[in-house]
Amino acid sequence: MLRRDFLKTLAATGTLAALGKRALAAVPGWRQFEITYRVTLQSQKTPVRVWIPVPQDALDYQKVLELSCRSPVATSLLWEPASRAPIVSAAGLDPAIPREMEITARVATRDRTGYCPDTLPQELAEYLRATPSSPTDGIVLAKSREIVGSRTAALDKARVIYDWIVDNTFRRAETRGCGLGNVAFMLESGDMGGKCADINSLYVGLARAAGLPPRDFFGIRVADSAVSKSLGKSGEITKAQHCRAEVFIEGKGWLPVDPADVRKVVLEEELVVDSEKVSALRERLFGNWEMNWVGFNYARDFTLPGQKDGPIGFLMYPYAETPDGPVDSLDPASFTYSIFAREIV
Repeated sequence: MLRRDFLKTLAATGTLAALGKRALAAVPGWRQFEITYRVTLQSQKTPVRVWIPVPQDALDYQKVLELSCRSPVATSLLWEPASRAPIVSAAGLDPAIPREMEITARVATRDRTGYCPDTLPQELAEYLRATPSSPTDGIVLAKSREIVGSRTAALDKARVIYDWIVDNTFRRAETRGCGLGNVAFMLESGDMGGKCADINSLYVGLARAAGLPPRDFFGIRVADSAVSKSLGKSGEITKAQHCRAEVFIEGKGWLPVDPADVRKVVLEEELVVDSEKVSALRERLFGNWEMNWVGFNYARDFTLPGQKDGPIGFLMYPYAETPDGPVDSLDPASFTYSIFAREIV
C-alpha cells in the first residue's frame, strides 16, 4: 500500500483506535520496533492542543506497520501539506478529565547502504526551495560556492560539503535539545557548534545553495548501535531525538549522510577527528545509515494544522499550546511526556 493511501486509511478512522495493520514479508535484514509515547498535559487552562510526531514510510528502508492511540478525548491524524508529515493531534482537552494519551507505533526498518531511488520530480522541487532558516542566497550561497569551488559533478559537491562540515563544526553538549537548525545564523555568527539539527541542517543548507536537492529527516534513536556506543539508545528514549540528512544525486537517488554523528562520536568518545575510528566513521556516514533509528518527517519552517503560535522550525518533539502560548517541548518534566522503544524479535 502506498504511504499516501495508508495515511488516508488512518485518518478516516478518526479516533486512531487500533489503526490499520500491515504485514511485512519475512525478508532478511528487516527489524521491527515498537515505540510508545505517553503524554500527560498538566495545564489547568483550556483549550489545549497537542501535536505528536509519529513515524512515516520512507523509501525502501522504513515501513509503518501499525499505529494506535488510547485517549479519553478525540484524537485525529493530520499531516503537514508540503512534506506529508503524519501528526497525531488532540484539541480542546478539558482539565476536568484525565489528559493522558498513549500512542503506539510499530515500525520496520533495514539498514541503508547507497542510493534509494523512487522520488517524483515535484518532490525534488520542494527540497530545492529556500526556507526562512535555510536561505539559498547571501552568506549561505557565498560559503557554498567557496566550499564547492570548480566542482560540477553532483556527488563531488555533496562529498566536499560533507567533509567541510565534519572538519569545521563541533558538537556542543550544552545545546538544548537538538539545536535550532538556523543555517544563516551559524555562518553569520561564526558559531559552528551545536547538535544534530544545527550540523545536519547546515549540510542541507549548503548543499541546497549548491543546486543539490537535500533534506533533513527528523526522528529518534530506538536501539543500541552496533557501530558506536555513542550512536544508540534503547528502552526509555524520551531524549534520544536525532535528525539526519540525505541528498539526491541525479540518476542515482537519495544518498544518506550524517556528519553530525561523526562530531558526536568525536565529543562523547574523546577522539580526535583524524583518528582511525573517526576516519572510518566519516567514510561510513557518507552513504550509510544504521537503522537503529526511526524517522518522523522532513518538514521545515511550517505551521502545524490548527496551530496559533506558528511557525516552528521543525517537529521532532511533542508540541503543545495553551492560551498562554506553547509549552516547552524540551522539558518533559513540565510537559510530562515519555517515549519508550523495544525491538520485537
